[in-house]
Amino acid sequence: MLNELPAEKAYRILESGPIVLVATRAADGRANLMTMGFHMMMQHDPPLVGAIIGPWDHSHQALSDTGECVLAVPTVDLAETVVDIGNCSGDALDKFAHFGLTPASAQTVEAPLVCECWANLECRVADDGWVRRYNLWVLEVQRIWIDAARKETRLIHHQGDGRFSVDGDTLDLGARMTKWRDLMG
Repeated sequence: MLNELPAEKAYRILESGPIVLVATRAADGRANLMTMGFHMMMQHDPPLVGAIIGPWDHSHQALSDTGECVLAVPTVDLAETVVDIGNCSGDALDKFAHFGLTPASAQTVEAPLVCECWANLECRVADDGWVRRYNLWVLEVQRIWIDAARKETRLIHHQGDGRFSVDGDTLDLGARMTKWRDLMG
């Protein structure tokens, strides 16, 4: 038996990827973090990511001013912190200090890396033409940093209404990907 879900809940079915933290540095030098679940890979080369960051997010202005950010990928051990970061605003709170996270210098952007995260992607805005209408930023990944020594690598995925799923086993079907082998690098 099939049950209908309201169309506005499509994100609960098609959630595009793991929850990420968006790190920015405002024009005044203050670093900030926000939690983001609405993002998607758009292209392989150059690597483009679509990210929904609207004017209701404190990070929106910093991204507008600087044109750069870091997408930090937390693991399941940081799930509660990630939710708490999303429940407060950086306009009055230093989220790095408040949540005990360690900022580190990036190489190509001024926004900080988040040391506690498994991966950090340094990004620059490649296209802001869809921001006014859809709050959709097109970001080009400049550099990626992975903490290879990190034991916990399971990512968290938002399913809506405070529910999350956690990565499980990996199914490696790379040998079957004959049509796309050149993209697997």
